[in-house]
Amino acid sequence: MSIERPILQVALDFVDMPRALQLAAEAAEGGADWLEAGTPLIKSVGLDAVRRLKERFPDKVIVADLKIMDAGRIEVEYAAKAGADVVTVLAAASDTTIAECVEAGRHYGAKIAADLINTEDAVPRARELEKLGVDYLDVHTPIDVQMQGIFPFETLREIAAAVEIPICVAGGINSETAVDAVANGASVVIVGGAITKAPNAVQATRQIRQALDTGKKVATQLYRRATAETIRDILAQVSAANVSDAMHRGGVAPGIHPLAPGMRCFGRAVTVRTAPGDWAKPVEAIDVAGPGDVLVIDVGGVTPAIWGELATNSAVNRKIEGVIIDGAARDSGDIRKLSLPLFCRTTCPNAGEPKGFGEINASVHISGVAVNPGDWILADDDGVVVIPQEHAVEITNRAMDVLEHENRIREEIQRGSTLSKVTELLKWEKKYG
Repeated sequence: MSIERPILQVALDFVDMPRALQLAAEAAEGGADWLEAGTPLIKSVGLDAVRRLKERFPDKVIVADLKIMDAGRIEVEYAAKAGADVVTVLAAASDTTIAECVEAGRHYGAKIAADLINTEDAVPRARELEKLGVDYLDVHTPIDVQMQGIFPFETLREIAAAVEIPICVAGGINSETAVDAVANGASVVIVGGAITKAPNAVQATRQIRQALDTGKKVATQLYRRATAETIRDILAQVSAANVSDAMHRGGVAPGIHPLAPGMRCFGRAVTVRTAPGDWAKPVEAIDVAGPGDVLVIDVGGVTPAIWGELATNSAVNRKIEGVIIDGAARDSGDIRKLSLPLFCRTTCPNAGEPKGFGEINASVHISGVAVNPGDWILADDDGVVVIPQEHAVEITNRAMDVLEHENRIREEIQRGSTLSKVTELLKWEKKYG
């Protein structure tokens, strides 16, 4: 089976049918070839999602992403009867289940795509699936794995060299990586968030369609996932609130606020523990920190001040990104003029004495939150969040995902809806348990 032109499939991973239909209309206008009733949508509203998409878009290929694991015959049959042109089965299903899907698909006029998500030894399994008669293979990096900065192209390239049937690819595809997907062997490029979270989904679809047709990448700042080397690029775009949401409303150091509105900083923590009023270690830490670092000073939340204008001048000269103090600072007016982002619990005019008690780059606590050297800090008008370094890539990517979702919701509100209507709060209120 040959595909002359790369196919653009849009994954409608919503839980509400009205939003899915609206997005499908925008994607269709922008040039999408296939529309996918995503797994969350089918779980939410059933195969009626497939039925309504087919009724609304009869000229489009409708994909039912059932991810079948058992009962292949009946699930394919009823998906096809609802209007599905393509139905997915998990590659991890038994050969018997996959054979049942293939037979039912031929009987009811649906193609079968085998999803290789989390399949060990994917290349040998791909060859087996081809022999079992599936029509497509889907190289799929799940969203929770994408958040760790992992992408599907190496596996895609290996499978493309091993089989003859068309290959679909899904997992973090945007207007830049769509070109890489085709270059590595994909015939069907499956795009989710880069279209479904876009404020203007028509334009977003057109850009990806353009990239596929021309082979030239279209630059984007959103829908990109960080690696350990590119965390700063993502943190530059997200807020403390986005990060807290990504951490299940965690990571917040309460009670520490910016010295002035509009202050913002992010970077790796250089930690300081000091005694009340002892400003020796905080000042010495300036010489330890480097450009882009954030000083995090644990002084137990008390006065007198352990930071002032002279320390700020030193930090500016060292190109330190910002200072977080669980305690007090002084010289507020001068610090504001120097534009160094400074967050503290309080201010007071009196300083302590430099005695030298404490440690630099030891584990500290600010507002009860542990901070280790090398953890990531993001602080803005809402306050301070701490990102443990061992989870930094995942949390940063989840924060970007939060921002992208909010961009789409904001656009739908501005079109005349409300937050409760867009999110269908009444429908999804917890009524049991």
